Amino acid sequence: MQNLGIAITGSGSAVPAAFLDNQALTELVETSDEWITTRTGIRQRRLANPDEPLTDLAAAASRQAIAMAQINPQDLDLILLATSTPDDLFGTACKIQAALGATRAVAFDLTAACSGFVFGLVTAAQYIRTGVYQNVLLIGADILSRWVDWKDRGTCVLFGDGAGAVVMRANETDGLLGFELRSDGTQNNCLNLAYKASNLDLTQGISIGKGSFMPISMNGKEVYRFAVQKVPEVIDKALFRASLCVDEIDWLVLHQANQRILDAVADRMSIPRDKVLSNLANYGNTSAASIPLALDEAVRQAKIKPGDIIAASGFGAGLTWGAAIFRWG
Repeated sequence: MQNLGIAITGSGSAVPAAFLDNQALTELVETSDEWITTRTGIRQRRLANPDEPLTDLAAAASRQAIAMAQINPQDLDLILLATSTPDDLFGTACKIQAALGATRAVAFDLTAACSGFVFGLVTAAQYIRTGVYQNVLLIGADILSRWVDWKDRGTCVLFGDGAGAVVMRANETDGLLGFELRSDGTQNNCLNLAYKASNLDLTQGISIGKGSFMPISMNGKEVYRFAVQKVPEVIDKALFRASLCVDEIDWLVLHQANQRILDAVADRMSIPRDKVLSNLANYGNTSAASIPLALDEAVRQAKIKPGDIIAASGFGAGLTWGAAIFRWG
């Protein structure tokens, strides 16, 4: 089969209507708007209500991306859902496939936490480059509010809910210019959402662990240190593979975790602040959704234009991190 390139031809995003601002958080934990804003840059976060499934958010974002790409759901060959918070532990991509009416598409979930969208982008590109699939829908979506301890000041101020999506299509020239992906399981304890078992005796001598999960746990200082060190390195590696230098980047789109991380990475790489996309003040950390959310917002505001070169980097639980350099449109 002929090797092909990829073009990213559509984007979309969706967030819940309900929002919780910093002032409202002061009623839940001992904090202040100033404390949250100066340490994170976050002013509010969107929260899904109990009857708002991830499937609905992801499908809404997907419909926007499909419309922008000017294709039909039936044209899709593959749907990749990057999420850590599925509606169904067996997978939610198939429910999205059904909601969209994408009858020809194979669908599956991919889990790499806050790096999920970048890992998904690289994964989808391999299917297209080898000629197996022509049209791929990549979704990053998470409802982290389900798994937050709302009495833990260190985490509850950070996370929000949302979904973002892009359509990737086979193309004569390749829009994915370079990438680098990394993992380090020795640091898993720095950020996790761990399985917790309660003992259940079935018969004499046989017990099983009845499953549930702990709330999100994070060592903020270690995650900050990790991100500020590793993200510039992995972007440099991806740029090297793309045969590009930092000055040729039009936009830097980092996982929207913390404004101080965004600023520190940009400064270390000597990237001007006006090239750094940031919308975390309005949405907080939406995990796998954060990069496509920021990307779609900038595309619809006509900041990002066809031909622009984007450096995207995700980083988070696993620990995982990665970067992809791609051309828009």
